[in-house]
Amino acid sequence: MVRLRQGLCPGLTADVVAVLRGNNISTDSACCASRAAGSVRRVPEQRGGCLRGAAVVHGYPSHGLLAVSAAPRPGRLDSLLDSGLYTGELTELAGGPATGKTQVCLSVAVTVACDLGQAVMLVMTGGAAGCLASRLLAMVQGKTPDSGASQVAALQRVQVARVFDAFALLDLLQDLRARLETQVPVTPGSGGADSSVLRLLVIDSVAAVISPVLTTERHDGLALLMHIGRELKSIAKEHALAVLVTNWVWREDGGRSMPSLGRAWSFLPNVRVLLEREGERLGGGVRAGGGGCHGVGREGGGTLVCRATLLKSSRQATGQSVSLSVGALGVLDS
Repeated sequence: MVRLRQGLCPGLTADVVAVLRGNNISTDSACCASRAAGSVRRVPEQRGGCLRGAAVVHGYPSHGLLAVSAAPRPGRLDSLLDSGLYTGELTELAGGPATGKTQVCLSVAVTVACDLGQAVMLVMTGGAAGCLASRLLAMVQGKTPDSGASQVAALQRVQVARVFDAFALLDLLQDLRARLETQVPVTPGSGGADSSVLRLLVIDSVAAVISPVLTTERHDGLALLMHIGRELKSIAKEHALAVLVTNWVWREDGGRSMPSLGRAWSFLPNVRVLLEREGERLGGGVRAGGGGCHGVGREGGGTLVCRATLLKSSRQATGQSVSLSVGALGVLDS
């Protein structure tokens, strides 16, 4: 559960936090339960209902949630995720090569940096970081086409780190936790990269660093996997972050694709989404299969058409799916 700190939201001033601590209230769940004179166990259920109601009232999912569509209206992926990514939760995007996982992650990051004005940390673990800067720039220019100053400010809110093994990832997460503990509270509306609150952590991909240690020769692989998973979930909960990770897939005997990293990891994500490639739209037509997604959306490239299927969620019925278009500007409605 989120620990109440000054600057977590505009209403949490130093005086309010002092009063709450004086009444032995240190978490949001305890605060809500105290005001409602109810049980702490019912707070998550009530919170989910309030968030869904707020999204309906406002017409599109921007009230306290992280929208993931490039268009400023209810997107198909937003609807699949029950109004977007939730802070305090771990969301997983699983898919094979060239299914648009990295482009979806960049789309989410740019949406948070441009539309919400808050900081994002991108942790890249593979070779996809080579053209990362140009891809981010293209998305930011699509969001803010007329203002060079706002584009620079948005790019400054995106922090990029690279790790190549599980131990380096664990070190980075522990350093991040220490930074968040001493994060300077922001003044609402002050803007600027230095005053932005870190609200989103993206890891692309977690399987690239964990899979090598999950071998029969390594007895500490499973323990390391669980340690990283618990670190991600605790950071999300305690500091009100939305955590988004990508994962690989493997095929069952029947040909069905399933996320990798085994049963132990499957209990860690709050939400799991499977991305599967359907084709590539070139001009007016759609070409099925073939090709990689690295040229999709660039000059001379097309738009990747994929299907997102909800595998795990505590708020939505699993098994439902939507068709998405992923291009140079991020996630678009098909």
